[in-house]
Amino acid sequence: MKHSTTPRTRHGRGPARRIGRTLALVLPVVLVLSGTLAVTRVNWSGAPSNSVLAASSQEVSTRASSRAPQDVLRDRLLLELQDKNPGVVLTHLQQAVNGRPSLARHCAAIARALGRAAVRVYGPSRAQSYARPVCDTSFASGVAARG
Repeated sequence: MKHSTTPRTRHGRGPARRIGRTLALVLPVVLVLSGTLAVTRVNWSGAPSNSVLAASSQEVSTRASSRAPQDVLRDRLLLELQDKNPGVVLTHLQQAVNGRPSLARHCAAIARALGRAAVRVYGPSRAQSYARPVCDTSFASGVAARG
């Protein structure tokens, strides 16, 4: 058996090739995971909040599937109700419906939710004092349901 005097190299078997293959497999996974985590940390609702959503939270999938404009408006107004009186919040509801007529069919449900929330914050009699004809009398019926 005769041996060659020239060194024989195997193309593609060196450490650089192994590192390249490893990076080609691992890098896309790392990028996808870091992007997913970054997206879950952004407050997409527009409402001020100090909470950070966890990627594994069931709330993430629930909130993502129910982000219809009326839900966003309702959530924003319910948050606003914690800082402002129901009269101001009802004015903002009316302005939102006037600015976006497609919300009109959801106005009564939003006003009822605001009425129920107002009872929790102000009590039945004080919440009723803020009732006015926004979306008919839905706010008042929401107060009455909780009172």
